[in-house]
Amino acid sequence: MTAADPDLDRVAAARAGDRAAFESLLRHHYDRIHGLAWQLTGSRADADDVAQEVCCTLVEKIGDFRGEAKFSTWLCAIVFNAVRDARRRRRAFAGLTGRLAVLAGLARGPDGRDLHDAMWLKSAISGLKPALRDTVVLVAGQQLSHAEAAAILGVAEATVSWRMHEVRRLLAGRA
Repeated sequence: MTAADPDLDRVAAARAGDRAAFESLLRHHYDRIHGLAWQLTGSRADADDVAQEVCCTLVEKIGDFRGEAKFSTWLCAIVFNAVRDARRRRRAFAGLTGRLAVLAGLARGPDGRDLHDAMWLKSAISGLKPALRDTVVLVAGQQLSHAEAAAILGVAEATVSWRMHEVRRLLAGRA
């Protein structure tokens, strides 16, 4: 670890499992985490989500810190990657809602109802059971085949087919 790093002692203690040292690191750097997330996302709500994710991720990643850079620099890289991942998830979700609109028979021309439909789909997706939501994300969102999704989910291909049928049925019932 770099001798010029003012967090040297706390990082070493946190890596050794000292919870108080870890908490001290989070308290000391939280404003930096949140501020950078806010600057990168442009949204306080998104920054809140990213900051929470980074704090949780840090529990797992603190052991990976090798001291090749200052802790604060390393932490900024984690925040940046978390924001990038959040953007990727948002884009995937937006694409997913568009494809689900077709599945649910909600696809229409740009006549002012698109925003309503998108909000409806986001709500509908978030209300699905996790197994159905995961299946839809892989098949409709990532455009995987039923076989590919089945391999990832650890279920039979027929189960994926049934889940997609069930999603269509549920969404059609909500429309």
